[in-house]
Amino acid sequence: MPLPIINSIASWVLKQRIHQIELFLKYPNEVQEELLMNLLRTSENTVVGKHYDFASIKSYNTFTERIPISTYEDIEKFIEQTRQGEQNIFWSTPIKWFAKSSGTTNAKSKFIPVSNEALENCHYKGSKDLLCLYLNNNEDSQLFIGKSLRLGGSSQIYENNNTFFGDLSAILIENMPIWAEFSSTPSSRVSLMSEWETKIMAIIEESRNENVTSFAGVPSWMLVLMNKVLEDSGKSNLMEIWPNLEVYFHGGVSFEPYREQYKKILPASQFKYYEIYNASEGFFAIQDLNNSSDLLLMLDYGIFYEFIPMSVFGTTEEKAIRLSDVELNVNYAILISTNAGLWRYLVGDTVRFTSLSPYRIRVTGRTKHHINVFGEELMVENTDRAISKASQLTNSEVVDYTVAPIFMKDKEKGAHEWMIEFKSKPSNINEFQKILDETLQSLNSDYEAKRHNNMTLNPLVINVARPNLFYDWLKEQDKLGGQHKIPRLSNKRDYLEQLKNLSL
Repeated sequence: MPLPIINSIASWVLKQRIHQIELFLKYPNEVQEELLMNLLRTSENTVVGKHYDFASIKSYNTFTERIPISTYEDIEKFIEQTRQGEQNIFWSTPIKWFAKSSGTTNAKSKFIPVSNEALENCHYKGSKDLLCLYLNNNEDSQLFIGKSLRLGGSSQIYENNNTFFGDLSAILIENMPIWAEFSSTPSSRVSLMSEWETKIMAIIEESRNENVTSFAGVPSWMLVLMNKVLEDSGKSNLMEIWPNLEVYFHGGVSFEPYREQYKKILPASQFKYYEIYNASEGFFAIQDLNNSSDLLLMLDYGIFYEFIPMSVFGTTEEKAIRLSDVELNVNYAILISTNAGLWRYLVGDTVRFTSLSPYRIRVTGRTKHHINVFGEELMVENTDRAISKASQLTNSEVVDYTVAPIFMKDKEKGAHEWMIEFKSKPSNINEFQKILDETLQSLNSDYEAKRHNNMTLNPLVINVARPNLFYDWLKEQDKLGGQHKIPRLSNKRDYLEQLKNLSL
C-alpha cells in the first residue's frame, strides 16, 4: 500500500476519536463522576474493595470520608503481594506488569501496577490521542509517510513469580500493537537495550537512513542523541539528515531550559513541538493546540482526579477537592484513583490550572522538588523559566542544573546555591546571576519578599559545573538515559554535595 494512502487512512482513523474527546470537553465533571463510580463498582469484590465497602459508596463525599489518601509506602505491602502472584487485592483483573520507577527522589525503586485496562485505555489511548489532536490541528501533516524516532527507557523486562517489571517505556514497547512497531524506529531490540552508550550508537545506525518525520522522548536525553547524530554526520542541523521532520513529541521534564538549543538544530520555522504529561501511574494530559504551553487534562482514561492545594499540603488543614472545585493559578498536588487499582494515590507532581473550560494545566514541579526552607515557596516552573530567560539574554546554553539551600548559620543569612552546567557559557557569569535572580523575583512574590534588601535571603550563588558533570553523576548511580531526571530543587543539600565532590 503506498505511503500517502497509509497516511490518509491513519489520519482518518485517529480523527474519529475527536468526537469522544468533545464529549468530556462538554461534560467534564459528569464524565469524571461516572468514571469514579465505574472504578468503584469494578473493584467491589477486591480485598481493598471489601475492606472499604466500595459497594455502598454512592457519592464523592462518602468516597473521600472512607478511603484515605495514600503514598507508595502506604500501599507497598499490597503491591508486593501482587508481585508475588496474588491477585484481586486492589484491582479486579489480573495484574502482571509493574513499571519500575527511576527513583529520582528515593534510592529505593517503586513498582507501579499496570493493568491491561491501564495499558489499553490509558497509555495507548493517550499515545493515539496525541496523534489525533496533532493531526486535527495540522490538516496537511505527512506524519505517516515516515517513522517516529523514539527514545525510551534503557531497561529490559524482568520476571518475578509470573509477574514482570521494567521501565514503563519497556513495558509499552513489549506490549505495543504491530502497527506501532512498523511506524517507529529504532526496532524494539535496540529500544530495549540496557547499556545507554551502546544504545545511542545503535539508534543512530538504525535510524540515519530512515525517513524520520517525528521524534518522541525526554528533552534532556533526546538532545544528547540529536547532538551525537549531528557530530557523527558532520551536518549543522537535523533537517539536513531528515528533511521531512515536522514534530517533536516530548515530556518527562520541562522543555523550557532546552527550547533555544532545539531551535538551533531544528531551524525550520514550521517545525512543531507537542508536549505530553505521562508517568508510570498513567497518561494525564496532552497539548491540544499548536504553539501552546498548556496541556488538556484527559478525563476518560480510567483516572479519577483530585487535587490538594499546596498551601495546605502536609498540614493539619490538608483537604483534597475534586475537579469541579479547582481554581485558576493555584498550585495543586495531584491525587489519582485509577483502572490499575491505585486509590486516592499521591503521584508527587504539582500542577496549576490555566483554563477551567476546558480544563488545561501546566506541570509546576514535584511535591518533594521545591525549596521552602525560608518561606520562599520556589517551584521548578519558576527556576526553569528563569534559567531560560537568563540563557537567552546572555546568549548562553544550559545543559542541566540543580539548586539547594545554604542554611542560616550564626548571624549569616540563608541563600540558594546553584550548580549549572553550560554547553555555552555566558561571557559574564555575574550578569547571568543577576538576570536569574531578578527573574525569579518577578515570577515568585514569596522569593521576592525574602530577597528584598537581603532581608532573609542573600543573593543566589552559582557554581559553574565542569563539562559532563551531571552525566557522570547519573552514570555513577547507573541512571543514564530513558526516564531518569536530574532533581532540580531540594530542601536538602545531598544532591548538590555529591555533585560538588564529583567535580573536584
